[in-house]
Amino acid sequence: MNYTKTDLAVNGGPKAKTTPNLPMFPGGLEIGEEEKREVMQVLDAKYLFRYYGPKDFPSKVKKLEEEYKYFLGKRYCLALNSCTSALISGLIAVGVEPGDEVIVPAYTFFATCAAVVAAKAVPVVADVDKSLTVDIEDLERKITQKTKAIIPVHMRGMPARMDKIMEAASKYDLKVIEDVAQSNGGSYRGQKLGSFGDAGCFSLQYHKIITSGEGGILATDDDLIYIRSQAYHDVAACWRKDRFAPPEFEGEIFFGVNFRMSELTGAVALAQFRKLNHIVRRMQRNKALIKKNIIDLPGLDFREITDKEGDTAVCLIVYLPETALVEDFVTALNAEGVEAGGIYNKGVPDWHIYHHWNMLMDKMMPTKKGCPFNCPLCGPAPEYSKDDCPQTIDWLSRSIHFDIPPQLSEEDCAQIAEGIRKVASVML
Repeated sequence: MNYTKTDLAVNGGPKAKTTPNLPMFPGGLEIGEEEKREVMQVLDAKYLFRYYGPKDFPSKVKKLEEEYKYFLGKRYCLALNSCTSALISGLIAVGVEPGDEVIVPAYTFFATCAAVVAAKAVPVVADVDKSLTVDIEDLERKITQKTKAIIPVHMRGMPARMDKIMEAASKYDLKVIEDVAQSNGGSYRGQKLGSFGDAGCFSLQYHKIITSGEGGILATDDDLIYIRSQAYHDVAACWRKDRFAPPEFEGEIFFGVNFRMSELTGAVALAQFRKLNHIVRRMQRNKALIKKNIIDLPGLDFREITDKEGDTAVCLIVYLPETALVEDFVTALNAEGVEAGGIYNKGVPDWHIYHHWNMLMDKMMPTKKGCPFNCPLCGPAPEYSKDDCPQTIDWLSRSIHFDIPPQLSEEDCAQIAEGIRKVASVML
């Protein structure tokens, strides 16, 4: 169908989408009897703390770890209170220390960067490419003699190019900590995300694919990384058979923090985890339905897909030819009843984009000494600028973002696609 300006809802025409928009809480909207049953078992047993509970009741947190490790094909999984905690524990476990640099992508939630500082290392920011995951060429340009690790982020459901990343890590002898916070259940070339690097870190926060409100998982095959992650995540060493016994080997016991997961959190997470594959399949179906009906539109440039089968499909992202088109395009889509937004706005802070990481730009720390940025062990820290990653800003500033809730019906998907067709055919 050919549309004219008068057909657009923003100009008084009929809306393309008349069904209600749904919030993007993929697992949160699926909470039901399964979660209630798991939680009530914990409450009935009065077993709220993993390590010192009733002897005749099995730990939900331990069960969650077991199911996750079989799902990922890993030897070990450790449940924590957040993905940020998992990232910090993983960095500590692989030996990141003051004086080290860790490369993070310019498009990720700020927690990825903050975890590096919490581990007393210095973040180095690399550009992203058209897939909105780390650009391999820029990553290699950012490697120095101080680089100790890379944190690839599988951003907004999309797998990072783990084959190239692992090649670079092997070439330069670097550790890899995968941030899978936004792509739980995804894969790359048939291998589960979070199973490539030295450690993989997952989020169970409420906005993620599955949720327990807060929570995280660390996965690894390495004995020492697992033990060191346990040690760091539990300062009281409750995980040891005898917490007061002397260390069995050097480096087993050291100062840590309390990042433990509670049994109530574990109970909700366990029920949610069993829904993960179903949720991802529905998002993949919905994204395919929408994209099929707009793929032929001239002027729309689609986000690069690194692995169609492994994309968890939490969103659809398209790029417009010019940044100046984005605001009016989004306004027109919203008028059609299609919920959409631009990703980057220079004047609107977004903790997912390095340009807005003022704490990093200004090296804001709680004390005047400013470690790790101003520390004798670190030497001169990098200077950060909002212009450091121009490629990232170019892609993001021309982007239109559509959430893909798993709860969308086929009618919802058809109407979303029709709204996009209306706006694009008139405005591009």
